[in-house]
Amino acid sequence: MLNKPKFICPLLVVADMQRARSFYETVLEQKVIMDFGENITFEGNFALHLQSHFAQLIDGKKIDHGANNFEIYFEFDDMEAFNQRLLDNGVELVHPMLEQPWRQRVVRFYDPDRHIIEVGESMEHLCYRLHNEEKTIAEIEKITMMPCEFVKSSVESYSLLDAE
Repeated sequence: MLNKPKFICPLLVVADMQRARSFYETVLEQKVIMDFGENITFEGNFALHLQSHFAQLIDGKKIDHGANNFEIYFEFDDMEAFNQRLLDNGVELVHPMLEQPWRQRVVRFYDPDRHIIEVGESMEHLCYRLHNEEKTIAEIEKITMMPCEFVKSSVESYSLLDAE
């Protein structure tokens, strides 16, 4: 029994389902887990809903795109490769890849309906990258604001992957 509302997923309204689906499958390599035609859900639990159908569900109220007031966030380790994928696909950037004050590399861009998508370097990979830049665990904690155990675990996990 649910005693309070349970968050399920963000839902983005799109003008053209096939165009949007292709974008998310191609550029972000997302996999559809449920397809109801006018509404699809991807692994990671975010959904797309066809604008013409969604408008009926909200009594024909106006639907705007491109307000720059909401984003969905993904993580990826090889940010240079991902950034190149965006450029190769002619994706419109909100801004070029940059480094946040805590040194995480991020890029923000628009999907075909002008929803903002952010892809950031995973925080685990960031800790490992900073370790490879010869930062101490304490320095990495201070830069990233991540707790000591997270930093140590991240460095250890990625070091094991590199050793393979």
